[in-house]
Amino acid sequence: MDRPVGAVILFGPPGAGKGTQARRIGQRMGIPHISTGDMIRTEVASATPMGERAQAIMALGSLVPDEWVNQMVETRLQAPDCHRGFVLDGYPRTRPQAQALEKLLSRNAARMTVITMAVDYNEITRRTTGRRLCPVCGTIYNVFVKPPRAENVCDNDGSPLQIRLDDREEVIRERVQAYEKETRPVLEYFRGRGQQIHEVNGSRGTDEITAELTRILDAA
Repeated sequence: MDRPVGAVILFGPPGAGKGTQARRIGQRMGIPHISTGDMIRTEVASATPMGERAQAIMALGSLVPDEWVNQMVETRLQAPDCHRGFVLDGYPRTRPQAQALEKLLSRNAARMTVITMAVDYNEITRRTTGRRLCPVCGTIYNVFVKPPRAENVCDNDGSPLQIRLDDREEVIRERVQAYEKETRPVLEYFRGRGQQIHEVNGSRGTDEITAELTRILDAA
């Protein structure tokens, strides 16, 4: 697809499936999937000063400061592969982040498609506590609904799967509360700015959700 896509923004609580759907959208539309969570976890894994501070914050289920995330996103969006568009997963999470994103997009007159994925708390808990991540290829598994063929081993490259620090149940509870307090109001902010919000039932099968997201983006 050659037409400009602009910014595709996926909202939803932890465990809603944003990462999986963002990767699928990116592959189909030929645009990069940009996960602020992945960028922060890379900093943590590299033991950078920011990563060490972020690790302590994430362990409590709290959000990393806006100024850190805004700078990472601004730098990433300057890359050539973002020229036609990009999928944002996990950003913006606060009103100041939303305002920073609007300023970035206005520079290039880029359009924005906002989608929110709704999932109830029990389903979130089941998805997140069962989630396993391949540190090499980024594939996400779930021991309850999408287990790897061999226990704790990636189907694609045989790497040992990892449990993310922020996927423990007590942390998930804090993350959901943070989402309700900080991020859900961002949707209302966008609505107040006249932005259309596409609502998708995120409790369905992965392929069914992808099909609906594709229809939304094809019509945008």
